[in-house]
Amino acid sequence: MNVALFGFMGVGKSAVGRMLAEKLGLSFVDLDEEIVSRTGRSIESIFQEDGEERFREIERAVTKEYSAFDGQVIACGGGTVIDPENLENLRRSSRMVLLTAEAEVILERVEAEGGVRPLLNVDDRLGKIRSLLTKRWPSYVEAADIIIDTSEYPPHVVVSIIIENLE
Repeated sequence: MNVALFGFMGVGKSAVGRMLAEKLGLSFVDLDEEIVSRTGRSIESIFQEDGEERFREIERAVTKEYSAFDGQVIACGGGTVIDPENLENLRRSSRMVLLTAEAEVILERVEAEGGVRPLLNVDDRLGKIRSLLTKRWPSYVEAADIIIDTSEYPPHVVVSIIIENLE
């Protein structure tokens, strides 16, 4: 059995995922990091040079591969579960944990990280976050076994909440 963490950028999937894997004695994989590692390119570069559709093709292949393994915590990219094929592959082997946060908290976290998020390369970043959250929310909720709002909690508390809900 795997635990798949998904949700919008900036909700804590990677930070929580690493801690959760350590606590549960599982391996950890961040699908976005795996894509960067395999392609030798940043996600921003893939989006800019090849387009979102090419990125999603690579993401689909990596998701299919990792969801075939067992005993992992998988941190999914923000759009991973929107793709029905990815969701089907993840559901076969994983408990699906949706991490959420308020739009303002997401913007604050993403800006604190630095770097560029391709989907937020716009003037009204908060508006874009709200728009994408609204668009993705129905798919996120449908995919979720467990939903946790991380707005008010540090990663170690989120990990405890997840473990409590998995038992």
